[in-house]
Amino acid sequence: MKFFARLVSLALWAVLPAVGAGLDVAEYQAYVDSLLPEVSFGLSVRSVNTGKELANINGNELFTPASTMKTLSTATALHFLPLDYEPETKFSLMGAQEGNVFRGTLNVRGEGDPNISARYYTDPLMWLYGIADSIKALGVDTLRGRLVLDTSYYQPPWKPEHWRSDFYDFWYGAEVTPLQFNDNSAVVRIRPGVNEGDTVRVSVLPDVGYVRVVNKLITTKAPLNKRGRKMRLKWNRSLDPVEPVVTVEGEFDIDSDSSQFVIPVRGGIGYFRAAMLTALRDRGVAFREDTTAPANPLVKQYAFSTAPLLSMLDEINQRSQNLHAETLFRNAAAREFGVGSVETGKMLERRFLAAIGVDSSGFEVYDGCGLAPKNKLKPSAESQMLAAMARHPRHEYYINSFASPKIGSGSKRMYTLQYPWATRFKTGYIAEVHGLAGYIFAQGDTLAVAMYLNKTGKNKDGDCKDVMDTLWVKLVEWANEGFPSLVRMKDMWIAAQGVKGLDARLEYFSKKLQGTPYRLGPMGEGTLDPIEPKPLVYLDSVDCVTFLEHTLAMALAPSEDSLFNVLQKIRYLGGEISYRTRKHYLLADWVGEGRFARVLPVEGDTVISRTLPKKDFFKAKRMKYLVDGKEADDPQVEIRYLPYDKALEWAKVPHSDSLKVLGVAFVAKSEKIDATHTGFVVLNPGEAPRLRHASSQKKRVVDQPFAEYLVSRKGKLPGVTLFEFIPQ
Repeated sequence: MKFFARLVSLALWAVLPAVGAGLDVAEYQAYVDSLLPEVSFGLSVRSVNTGKELANINGNELFTPASTMKTLSTATALHFLPLDYEPETKFSLMGAQEGNVFRGTLNVRGEGDPNISARYYTDPLMWLYGIADSIKALGVDTLRGRLVLDTSYYQPPWKPEHWRSDFYDFWYGAEVTPLQFNDNSAVVRIRPGVNEGDTVRVSVLPDVGYVRVVNKLITTKAPLNKRGRKMRLKWNRSLDPVEPVVTVEGEFDIDSDSSQFVIPVRGGIGYFRAAMLTALRDRGVAFREDTTAPANPLVKQYAFSTAPLLSMLDEINQRSQNLHAETLFRNAAAREFGVGSVETGKMLERRFLAAIGVDSSGFEVYDGCGLAPKNKLKPSAESQMLAAMARHPRHEYYINSFASPKIGSGSKRMYTLQYPWATRFKTGYIAEVHGLAGYIFAQGDTLAVAMYLNKTGKNKDGDCKDVMDTLWVKLVEWANEGFPSLVRMKDMWIAAQGVKGLDARLEYFSKKLQGTPYRLGPMGEGTLDPIEPKPLVYLDSVDCVTFLEHTLAMALAPSEDSLFNVLQKIRYLGGEISYRTRKHYLLADWVGEGRFARVLPVEGDTVISRTLPKKDFFKAKRMKYLVDGKEADDPQVEIRYLPYDKALEWAKVPHSDSLKVLGVAFVAKSEKIDATHTGFVVLNPGEAPRLRHASSQKKRVVDQPFAEYLVSRKGKLPGVTLFEFIPQ
């Protein structure tokens, strides 16, 4: 079925409009309908630069977001919390020390640290061992009194109220408590008993004496089927709804090595208490309960933090860790309102959305991680929030916390994408819900994208993921049509590192591009531009100007990573990418700017004046001709050129010096334009000049005698302007 779906995918995408014709999303809906019947599809695509929504399919309807709700939780936290924020756990010894006995209270205040675990450390007890060691360093080997766990930082209940009841039986549905140990989860490992008929051997990791196992799982020999293969024995596990008790029952094969599963631990606060007592005992500090022990004065206080905010963001957005999301959701609210809860978390998110100018009615929030089926959002509101975060002062921290192909929850997603670094996203999945929300880095812009499938019904989850991945990849490819060309430029630049000198590099790269197909106007201001939605880099085909520009960019760029920026500086006045600032007139703008080229005076040349109709030129695009931001009259320019007869004579004379590569502009007969064509004039020692150019007649980049070309244009041009390129 999956292979068939991919064949259908290819057939459908074959009818999409050509890239550069704008984003037509009708085919996206048709694609979903053809492969996933009766599924609700929502899509919003938005430009980060302008904030404008470029595509909307049911974008103003409410969708269940699943784990993409984490994008709002983390954005809110990053907006309000300091970058050096680290949730603390505080330990206070209150009472009095008498010799090696401390009589009093050990108070532990939790402020939602989700990493007292083995996530970053070899032993989940490491930090608690550190506290026990600090107490022992005081000369104390016995604590006589009370262990008080201060949970006032959060408001109960510890089990989020709007989750489905079966979620509480899996690790991703662990209790949300201000004091946490080992993700409020434990691993139950099973090995067969020694003999048939024995119960299996069960261990709980980490073992702090809190989780109890009811063992009804019997070791036996798995029978063979008719093919002589072992049959699978049935066994299961179940959790008590309140107590930290797990029951295993059924039959387990004696020849099996082992099996294990992760459970959420009931009573997370009690679990932390058991871990603390285990740490004290293991470090040689005995604890004796005494309810009459004093609760003051304060003798010593310790505090630790296991990981900073940015590490928490990675766990949430890259690996979709629910407990981290719920913890951060409450922690940020607790710092603002004094207590963390679902309600204060919602209040803070509404405040955040107001601060960035997003209508909070686009989000209906019931938790921080997205597990609650009652969570809803509008794709259009989500893309608006994402776009605002991409413009936020802390945007880099936010965007870099997201997953991508082969990273985090995207490790098995979009593996066919040629340039996985061009996107970052947050995945989302619960029953009958799939979501992707994040960013696509486009030429000259970034896209904020929110995409959802709801009510997937009997459609296979794998098929739903394939459809969403296909849609996302097509968006990436649409927004980055020129990227393969940039990669090609980088490959050529790397191969030419041994070629030194501007003339030699111009000759090298222009020759490398010989044979490239000709197409008039293959480039624009990026596929998102409303005026000319064409690539900013493109070598699949070239015209005379873009051939010149790509060649010069490769020759001048100081590194392969600078190629894109150098090319844009060559194409645009001041390097500012827009139709208005593009150097449309070859001599007046491209050469006339004087940054990358300058006119080369030649004996026998002459000068003419022309008034270029720039007002009409821009009016055709519904724009005004501006100079320094103000409307201006058509400019009058002086064009220095070598008349045709003298140019033809010059083109027949062998070059007597070392290699030189010049630019040439073929001056137009029309008074409305300065030049009609351009290319390189290659001057090799002892040879007559050769013209290397993208030919509209031969439909490719060619190299031919300069004189030959001039003869073919007799009577069609007044002459030529030679210009030299300026080393940078």
